[in-house]
Amino acid sequence: MICVAVTYVIKPGHESEAERLFGILAEATRQEPGCQMYVAHRSTTNPRQFFLYEQYDNQAALDFHRATPHFDQYGKNGLIPIAESRSPEIYQPL
Repeated sequence: MICVAVTYVIKPGHESEAERLFGILAEATRQEPGCQMYVAHRSTTNPRQFFLYEQYDNQAALDFHRATPHFDQYGKNGLIPIAESRSPEIYQPL
């Protein structure tokens, strides 16, 4: 299993847009083969901070996700341009 954890800080004024994009991306990603979990969170203390937690069966499933049209549209071309910062980490369960 591969786990991906990403913390985003969204540029001021784009919080609602980020929430909408995360929702669309999550719904599409959960339908992918090999995706076990894809959950976006919003901080309760900083409305500009979002946390994304993903689980995939293996690296091939993560690679598949990163090659999808919805990842391009809503991730690369949607969320990344409105992010002030983005801190991704990839983990494997112990």
